[in-house]
Amino acid sequence: MTGSSKYPARPLFLGIEGGGTHTVALLTDARRHFLQRFEAGPANIKLLSDAQLIRLLRSIAAEFPCPDTLAVGLAGARGESDWERIRAAAAKVWPHIPCFATNDLETALSSASQKNGHVPAASVLILSGTGSCCYGRNISGKVAKIGGWGHILGDKGSSYEIGLRALKAAVFYFDHQGVWSRLGQQLLQRLQVNEPDELIAWAQSADKASIAALAIEVFTAWKKGDRIAADILASAESSLAEDALACARRLAKPGALVQFTLAGSTLLKQPQFARELGKRLCKLWPGAVVSSLERESVWGAVSLAQKIWSDQPAPGNSAKVASPSARTTAVRTPEPSLAQIARLSPTEQRNPRSLNFDKLSLGDAISLMLSEDARIPKAILAERAKIERAVRFIAHSFKQGGRLFYVGAGTSGRLGVLDASECPPTFRSDPEMVQGIIAGGQGALWRSVEGAEDDPVAGAKAIQFRNVTRRDVVVGIAASGRTPFVWGALAEAKSRGAKTILLGFNPFLKIPGEARPTLVITPNVGPELLTGSTRLKAGTATKLILNIFTTLAMVRIGKVISNLMVDLNPSNTKLRDRAVRIVQDLRGVDYATAQAALERSGWVIKKACARLKGPIGKHQIPNSGFE
Repeated sequence: MTGSSKYPARPLFLGIEGGGTHTVALLTDARRHFLQRFEAGPANIKLLSDAQLIRLLRSIAAEFPCPDTLAVGLAGARGESDWERIRAAAAKVWPHIPCFATNDLETALSSASQKNGHVPAASVLILSGTGSCCYGRNISGKVAKIGGWGHILGDKGSSYEIGLRALKAAVFYFDHQGVWSRLGQQLLQRLQVNEPDELIAWAQSADKASIAALAIEVFTAWKKGDRIAADILASAESSLAEDALACARRLAKPGALVQFTLAGSTLLKQPQFARELGKRLCKLWPGAVVSSLERESVWGAVSLAQKIWSDQPAPGNSAKVASPSARTTAVRTPEPSLAQIARLSPTEQRNPRSLNFDKLSLGDAISLMLSEDARIPKAILAERAKIERAVRFIAHSFKQGGRLFYVGAGTSGRLGVLDASECPPTFRSDPEMVQGIIAGGQGALWRSVEGAEDDPVAGAKAIQFRNVTRRDVVVGIAASGRTPFVWGALAEAKSRGAKTILLGFNPFLKIPGEARPTLVITPNVGPELLTGSTRLKAGTATKLILNIFTTLAMVRIGKVISNLMVDLNPSNTKLRDRAVRIVQDLRGVDYATAQAALERSGWVIKKACARLKGPIGKHQIPNSGFE
C-alpha cells in the first residue's frame, strides 16, 4: 500500500524490529496511536546480505504509507558498520526519510523505559527466549551488555539451554541410576521417538529452535513437582539473575534504583518462573524494581522514531525404567506365522468388485469407493460388544490416572498419533493421557521408514521407555494383525500387567494363548479396492473405531455434558466462540454474560458455569459436575 490517504494525520512513525524468527513493523501517529501492523521473515543482520535486507524492507514498505521517520532495530547489529548497513538499505527504500538504526535489544529496552513514572539510575532488560541476553543503560547513557553470545558460547537461562539440559539430565540419570525419568518420558513423547538411543540421531540434526521447544516439557514437569525439572529451572533462574546483576553493577552503584524488565517467551509465557526470578533479583539487589514487558518490544522502535522527529536525544549509536542391561531385552512374542492363519487376510485378498478399477469412469469409480465404505459400519457393529469392553477398559484406566497408548506402523501408526493429538484441544486432557507410538518414530509420520515395522524389539522398547504399568491400556493397530513392531509392544505391555487390545481387520488370525491380548477386535471390512492398500477401508475403519474409543471414554469420565464438550480448550477465536455458546446453552444466559464468565474463569467452561447463577439452560443437568 502506497500513499498516505488512509492516514491523513501527520506525522507517521514506523518502527521495525527484526529478530531470529520474525520481523514486526508497526505504524503509529503523532500520539502514538496504533494504526497498522505487519509481520515478515527473520532479520538477523549477520545472516542477511545487503540485497536480502533491502528486499525485506521493501516488503514492509509495500504495506505502509511513507512514514515521516522510522527506526529499525535488528538482531545481530553490534556497531557502526551494522548500523550503517541498516541506514543505507533504508535510504534505498525510503529516500530522504530519517532513520534510526540500532539492535533489537535497544528497541526492547526503549519499549520498557517508556512505561514507568519513576526515573531509575539504570534500566536492565533481561531477555530469555530461544536465546538469552541482558542489556542495560544508565541515566548517563552508558550501555552494558551481558550474554548474547549464541547457543554455543552463551544463552544461559534460555529455553535452548533449558531444553538441552533436560535431554542431558534424562540420559545422565539413566546412565547413573538405570532409571529413565518421568521427564525423559515426556521428551520421548514430545519428539515422537520410541527409546533413548533414538535421541542421539535426533540431537545431531536438531536445530536451536527444536531444542528450545523442549523447554515447555521442563516447565510442565516442574509444575507437577518433578525434581529434575526443578533443578534445571533453578539453575536457569540463577544464571539469569547473575547476568542481570552483573549488568546492573556496570551501570549503577549497589542499592541504587534499577529497573529490571523481563522479556522473551521463556519469561513472558511462564509467569511463575518470572515471579521466582523477580523475587531473587529483589533479594539480591534491594533497589530493584521488576516488571514484565507489557507491550511488544517493537513499540520501542516507534518511540525511537518519534524521538528523531522531536529532535530528542536518542540512545547512542550513529543514529527418571530399568537399567539398560536389565530391561532393554524385550519379551519377544513371535508374530503369528502363516501356518496359524486359517485364510489369507481380507486386507491381502483381491476385491472382485474392482477387477476393472482402472477402466472405470471417474463417476463409477467414486460410486464404487463410496459403496465399499458404506459396508464399514456394519462390520464394526459386529464387533460392538468387544468395542464396548475396550471403552470400559480405557475409561477405567483414565479414572485411575492411567494412560491410553496406540501402537502401529505406517497408516495405522499415523492414525493413532492423529487421534492422540486431537484429545488435548477437544477434551482439555493432559497430552500424556493419550499417546501415539509409530514404528520408526517421528520421521515415519510423513515418510516410510525402511524395516521399522519388522522389529518387535523396537516395539517392546517403546513401551518400556514409556514406563507402561498395569494402570495403562495399550492398543496395537495392525490391519493384517501381523505387524512385528505391534506384537513386540503388546507382549511387553502384557508382561507389565497393562490391558492390551489388538485392533486389526483379519478375522482369520489365530493367536497362541500365551500371546493373546486382553481383547482382539477384528472387523471384517473385506478386501480393499486396491489390493493390500489398507489406507482405504481399513484406515477409515481404524479412524472410526479410535474415535469411539476416546470420545466415549472421555464421555464416561465427565468431559461431556449432553453433547457438549465442556472441557474444550478454547485456544483460538473459533473455539472461544464455541465455548461461549456452550456456556449459553448450559446456563441459559446471553452471549456477553457467558463470555465475561469465561474470561473471569480463565476460559475453563466448567468453572464459568459454576460461577454463573440463575436459570438452567436447555441442556443443563443438575449436579452435572460443575464446581
